[in-house]
Parts: sequence; structure tokens; C-alpha cells
Amino acid sequence: MTERITTYYKDHPLRIILLAGLFFRLLAVIFSKGFGWIDDQFLVVEIAQSWVDGTDYYGWLPDEQGINVPKGFSFFYVSLHYLIFKFLELIKMTDAQSKMYIVRLLHALWSLLIISGGYIIVKKLSTDSAARLAGWLLALLWFFPFLSVRNLVEFVSIPFLIWGVQKIITDTKRNRHFYWLWIGILFGLAFNIRYQTMLFTGGVGLVLLFQRKWLETFLVAAGILLTILIFQGIVDYLIWDEAFIQLQGYINYNIQHATEYLTAPWYFYLIVILGLLVPPVSFYLAMGFFKSWKKTLIFFIPTLIFIIFHSVFPNKQERFIITIIPFIIIGGMIGWHQIIKNIEDKPTQLKWHRASWIFFWIINFILLIPVSTMYSKKARVEAMVYLSQYDDLKYFIVDDVNKSVLRAPPIFYLDNWAHYTALMEYDDLDAFKEQPKWKNIAKQPGFVIFMESKNINSRVAFMSSVFPGLTFEKLIEPGMMDRVLHWLNPINDNQNIIIYRNTAIYPDQLSDE
Repeated sequence: MTERITTYYKDHPLRIILLAGLFFRLLAVIFSKGFGWIDDQFLVVEIAQSWVDGTDYYGWLPDEQGINVPKGFSFFYVSLHYLIFKFLELIKMTDAQSKMYIVRLLHALWSLLIISGGYIIVKKLSTDSAARLAGWLLALLWFFPFLSVRNLVEFVSIPFLIWGVQKIITDTKRNRHFYWLWIGILFGLAFNIRYQTMLFTGGVGLVLLFQRKWLETFLVAAGILLTILIFQGIVDYLIWDEAFIQLQGYINYNIQHATEYLTAPWYFYLIVILGLLVPPVSFYLAMGFFKSWKKTLIFFIPTLIFIIFHSVFPNKQERFIITIIPFIIIGGMIGWHQIIKNIEDKPTQLKWHRASWIFFWIINFILLIPVSTMYSKKARVEAMVYLSQYDDLKYFIVDDVNKSVLRAPPIFYLDNWAHYTALMEYDDLDAFKEQPKWKNIAKQPGFVIFMESKNINSRVAFMSSVFPGLTFEKLIEPGMMDRVLHWLNPINDNQNIIIYRNTAIYPDQLSDE
């Protein structure tokens, strides 16, 4: 059996690599519930489902009062989820967790294009062995299966970029004009998912111009502009009566608020890249990436432009750089195989090289399983799932008085677009307590959700003085990996959530589970 598998792998390496990559992505589909960041939940999933339910809960669409304004985000990716959720509703799949199994599966399958595209590019520009190793890295790198099932635009846009680069490198002879236009369309679709990919595709255009491929550059640009015109210009005009208003809003917001988020030194992303790819192999890939620049110019320059821009721009978050990680792996493997082509003649270096890769794969597999099966933001999700059994819930309160930035509840999992009030550390508690509306039981919250256990007794006592009917209902703890991440970096706020029920609204508990 082992011999047959080995023989099959020699004949069809990409198939085996894709199957391995799919296996771990399916683990993530099944077990990696929840969400990773604010953006993949609250700027995609929540928006799309609220539109399906006809609520526009977050105010992304024009309203009769003229209160809502363009939020500066592309409708393209969100609208795809709207169509998915609409279809699932039509076939009577209404449970939030069930819908997300389908969404994660679709994303997992989509991400396989990164593996196949990367393998094909490396095979074209280097050796079969380099292509196989690049394929394994793209399939099994410890954080890729987790990211593959997230609604994260930084990752979802990668297959379009890989696809476009692959077509430029492999074959552009047939149907010459349409071929280059199609490459531009692929890059344009990436842009409509993640605006910053224009840094990469702009770099591709510069390389084509440098190579004096004037017609090809024009056709690629035409394909990009066509998709932008349709999905940014026409769509925005139909919704807001002004073309490209979301794109303008996004650019203006990021310029005005560039320093209000996480800022870091210019070398921040270099550390992130080297850390994620696990030293010393990460240094091999970095050296190989620069070594291969002549062969990989078509994506070497775009990747460099992408890194430089994000290194200079004040707002720095780890996920921003994820988009070009596969290109560093692809270019890195091509260049590294150039560097070590004669390593067999150097026993000491060969021994160190093999030991380095053994260390890499050990660390990688130690991380791969727990990260691939990580239920991210479990407490927040399960709190909403628990409350969803109270299907007539109209209003609740989130007590997050230890923080100045709200850890928002994912209402999508509530299956009911109930409103809530959040109490933060800057709020006037006395003024909150004295609100006349609390005398009307109908206006009281059905539940109070306490975020984390810090000062919980005094906080419960205060809330009980406002709502005498409060009684303990449920303690929801974060998942194991959430606790580990919080221990490693306290900025990852994954905390206990304590739910109290207002017996004036709900005299009885519906579930003891």
C-alpha cells in the first residue's frame, strides 16, 4: 500500500498535495467555528445576513432619513455572501452555525487555487522538487487552513492574484488579446475584494511596461478598469447616486485615521513574515526570494511594493501582509533551490539544511492541528447562540465597563436582530441608572451580558440595583486556543462571558444546557 502511494505521488504529486491541503482545510471547516477578526465577521457576514433579513442592521444602505452614509467598503464580496445566504434561506437552512459550515467549505475549496497555482508557477520557473516543496508549504503551513476558511478579504483575494500571475508566466500565446484582458479581469476581481491589491497589480503593470509589453499592459489595465467600473462605479451609482463613492470613502477614512489603530516601526512586517514562516526556514525563503528576482520579476516587484507601502503606512496589523505571503514562499523556493543546488557536495551544510527543515516541520505540525481546529472567539459566538433560544428577545445590554473599545456581540448568531446597549469604561453609570425608561418593564433588557470576570461582583450588584430581577443564567468560557492566544498577547481579548437573565422579562429559564 505504501509503495503504491509513493508511486502515485511520484506520478501525480500535485494531486496528493491538494488532497493533503484539502484534508486540513476540511478539519477547519468542521471545527474552526467562530471568527478571527472584527472585519471577517462584522464587515462581511453580519452585513450580508442583515440584508437577507431586510434589516440593514449596520446602516450600510441609504435610508429615508438620510442618516446612513457610505461606509467605504466594497459591496462585491459582501454581496456574494448575500447571495449565498439568500440561497440557503430558500432551501430552508436558517441556522447560523449551519450556514457557516457551507461558507467555510466554499472558502476552503477556493483556497486550493493558491496551492495549485503556486505549484505550477514554481514548476515552470524551477525544478520539480522545488515545486513539490512549495506546494507542501502552501498546503500545510500552520496558519493557512485556519485562514482558508475565514471571511478575510486579505486572504480571499489571493487566488485571483495567483491565478493572474500563473497565466502570465505559463502561457499567453493562445487567444492573445482576450488572454491578457482576462488576466486584468482576475486582478480587478481581487481589487474588488481587497482594495490594497492594486499595489500588487500596479507592480505587475510596471514590470510589463519595463519589458516593453505595451499592448499587454493596456489589455491588463483595461480588464482591471472594467471590473472596477462595474463593481465600484455602476453599483455605487445605483445605490448612492454617485459612482466610486465607497472607494473614495475608504481612501479618505484611511488617510484621516491612519494613526488611530495599531502603529508599529517600519520593520514590523519583516518580523511578522520571518516569524510566521518559522526561522531558520523563513530566512532561507527570504534569501531565496531576493535571489530569484530575475526569474520572478513579474511578482517580485509587486510583492516588494506591497511590503514597502504597508511598512511605511502607520496603520499596521498582522493580517494586512497575509496577501503576499504565498508569493514570498513561491519566490523563496525558486531562489533557495538556486542557492543550494550544489549542497550535496558540502556535507556540513547539507546536514544543517536537513536539520533546519526537520525542525520547521516539527514546529509546523505542532501548531497545525490546534490552529486548524481552533474555535475562534468562542465565548462571544456561543453567548449569542445561547440567547438565540429566546427567539422573541428584543433588547439586551452588554456590560464591558473594563474596556474603552467594545468587543461587539456577533448578532448573526442570535438569529434575531435584537438591539443592544453597550456600557463602556467612559460611560456615566449614574446617568445610566437614572434613565426614566427603566421604570417601564417593557423597555428593560431581557439579558445583561458581562464581558470578562474582572470586578464582576460589583458590576452585578450595580446592574441589580437598576434591574432587581436579574438572576444568573450562564457562564460561557473561551476556547482553549483563545485562552492560549490571550496568554501570549493580552491584546487578544478572549474572555469569560457571564449572562444574567432579567426575570421581569423572562421569568423562567428555557434551557439548562
